[in-house]
Amino acid sequence: MAALGFLYGLFASSALGVPSVLMRDIAADLHVSMSELSASQGLRFALFGLVAPFAGGMMLRYGPRVMLAVAGTMTLAGLLLTVFMTNRFEMWLGLGLILGIAPGLTALQLATIISVRWFTTHRGLVVGLLNGSVATGTLIFVPMGAWITEHWGWRLALVPSGLGLLLALMLFLLLGKDRPQELGLASLGETAMAPIPAVPRRNFVALSFHGLRLASTRPVFWVLALTFLICGVSSYGLTSTHFVPFCGDLGLPAVTSAGLLAMIGVFDLIGTVGSGWLSDRFDNRWLLAIYYGFRGLSLIWLVESNATLVTMSAFAMLYGLDFIATVPPTVRLTVGTFGREMGPVVFGWIFAAHQLGVGLMAFAAGVSRDALGTYVPAFLFAGLLCLLAAAAFALVKRPAVPAPA
Repeated sequence: MAALGFLYGLFASSALGVPSVLMRDIAADLHVSMSELSASQGLRFALFGLVAPFAGGMMLRYGPRVMLAVAGTMTLAGLLLTVFMTNRFEMWLGLGLILGIAPGLTALQLATIISVRWFTTHRGLVVGLLNGSVATGTLIFVPMGAWITEHWGWRLALVPSGLGLLLALMLFLLLGKDRPQELGLASLGETAMAPIPAVPRRNFVALSFHGLRLASTRPVFWVLALTFLICGVSSYGLTSTHFVPFCGDLGLPAVTSAGLLAMIGVFDLIGTVGSGWLSDRFDNRWLLAIYYGFRGLSLIWLVESNATLVTMSAFAMLYGLDFIATVPPTVRLTVGTFGREMGPVVFGWIFAAHQLGVGLMAFAAGVSRDALGTYVPAFLFAGLLCLLAAAAFALVKRPAVPAPA
């Protein structure tokens, strides 16, 4: 299940990440401004996050296989429309609306569900590995997308991701299961097979809002939601969408810029897997404080240093180690506080805050670039917010007994 989840995440993330290196080409081909294209990407990221809380309820109600079938099919449809789009309406519909809703139906909940249902030991490590698939997808497909764009155009750059996603979806539906009990297995680390909990009878909307009501009474939820919003601002909302155009402003070729983004992906894979291993062994609150502080300092250092290729490469390595390293300890804190069944539902709301930050920054950085002619204020602002997030974990207590589901 971990391998199937990794493979699906690999291609799904690449399908959504490749457009970040196509921004200039898409804007020129469709005759739209960078602000409008950034706004459609802001909508995509925001919808991704707004759907996520209900994805937690839907996964609890219908199971991950059904939800992945729906999400994968919609993602493929959105990619197909994007490949053939010729006007603003199709851009907003395919690249903005469909490719926003579709991945939100699984989002990070797929990794959370697999880790909490199939693993008791090594749970943090598995979360790190599954979220590391995002980095691996970036590593493989973003430079490939830039190279294909230079030789055959941006539309064909989306084809490899789409074909891979189709294969991964078929494998998951053929081989995947909703719970280990369906195979007569206990979760890894347990000696006895636990009974399968009764399927909730409430609709997924009620389940999702039940999770929100449960979470809203605990201060840890608000700290995790706020800091994960800042995580979105300082990661996908900033670098995934605008790092390649930022490098272009510095005079770096698109392929070189994509290579730097891929370098972030390489070190992100290392950092996220390492974070999962650490989150199984150390206090997750202080890990998050360190991660956010380190990210904030790296962003501030970037804009205050000389923008040479050596500097950019050093930033890619340092920043990459911390790119989504925040996910494993955030998941463990959430599940440790709210329990194995409701934890993924609550995490859906926390992830919604993350994607709200992504959408706001994807849009705001594009507007700032058009208005000021530089991305520097956006990078500096994100770095300062990360330092605020690091300080916020002084308010969080170690999880005690999980809340009842």
